[in-house]
Amino acid sequence: MVPRRVRAASALLLGLTALAAASAPSAAVPGSATAPAAAGSVVADWARTTAQIVDREGSASEEVLWHALVSVGVYNAVVGIEGRYEPYRWRERAPRPASAEAAAATAAHDILRHTFPQAAAELAAAHAASLARVPDGPAEDAGVAFGRRAARHVVDLRAGDGFGVQVAFPHTPGTGVWRPTPPRQEPFASAWLGRLRPLLLDRPDQFRPGPPPALSSARYAADFDEVKKVGAKSGSRRTPAQTATALFFTKLDLQGALADRATRQRLDLVDTARLYAAVNTVQADAVIAAWDAKLRYGSWRPVTAIHEAATDGNPHTQPDPAWQPLLETPAHPDYLSGHATTAGALTRTLTLLSGTPRLDLRITSVVARATRTYTHARDYDRDAVDARVWAGIHTRTADTVGNATGQRVAAWALTRYFRPVRG
Repeated sequence: MVPRRVRAASALLLGLTALAAASAPSAAVPGSATAPAAAGSVVADWARTTAQIVDREGSASEEVLWHALVSVGVYNAVVGIEGRYEPYRWRERAPRPASAEAAAATAAHDILRHTFPQAAAELAAAHAASLARVPDGPAEDAGVAFGRRAARHVVDLRAGDGFGVQVAFPHTPGTGVWRPTPPRQEPFASAWLGRLRPLLLDRPDQFRPGPPPALSSARYAADFDEVKKVGAKSGSRRTPAQTATALFFTKLDLQGALADRATRQRLDLVDTARLYAAVNTVQADAVIAAWDAKLRYGSWRPVTAIHEAATDGNPHTQPDPAWQPLLETPAHPDYLSGHATTAGALTRTLTLLSGTPRLDLRITSVVARATRTYTHARDYDRDAVDARVWAGIHTRTADTVGNATGQRVAAWALTRYFRPVRG
């Protein structure tokens, strides 16, 4: 882990906070399904604290990673005391008796305090509130001490991971190649994500897909035609329902949705900690996989493709220099869609954890100020893919291949991490 970076531009916020790692302080969303998990409320409490601090002190590109690191530190602290699941890259166990709740709160506090020292007073108050729910005595003291060890282990694991390092865009300007998009014309945001050491995967390119469709192909022309027709800011063939879906997926309160799921499924502290850790770490690695592909292929965004279609060599594409997307285009390449990649990672993680294809996800949009319930994974994946096309900021291929990649990341990771202890 490294000290915080400067806040990212709002276009990056649009692209990254819509990822399934997006999270907002739940109190800001009336009607949001964000009640804290009863038995695991300390986990939900610290997820909200993480969102509040990162939203104010960090940047959009950091948010998905901080949720992953805090939740995995909490997970290690809890299972190191209670057992049942394998710790994340750790073999330590706490002496008995030790309070798992005190350990969870301390691990979250220390990880955040390490990187956001300016929030020390706020974090200390949140830590004291968590410990106030734990009876004073040796178990509380032992839990605090073990939580500190769990936090330090996570901090040490992430040393030199590539966070925030300068990564140059590796492509020469030309037809089909990404370049800064209007209206902000900003350089490639957070390119370092594509070179960041993953939390679960062996390397960023482990599930790198093949290249996007060739500019001369029929598939490219079909993608082009669709986003041009239904993704335009004005004069679009998009229906009101499709517009609502595009806006809904702009920013989601995922951490609140996890709290709601844990409450409704009556998960205890151990299973709540596992839920958050699995979802957030897989989400983080899905972002890394998507950004690896963005760096590797560097494909231009729809707004550039439509403006400059006269140069693409495809007779089935027609330029429109005045075309604009419904939503502002984030400052990074089209393929893969990070939003769709993390959506696939989310649905596959939740269904693998529950052992059923039924998703059981109730999630709130911070921007649309509405809540949707998804019973089946396929419905969430479909809407997540469609949303980016209807918003005019991704081609369908970038979304569908991204969604499949995210599912592959989750399937691989969940066979190796957060598993029940044998016997």
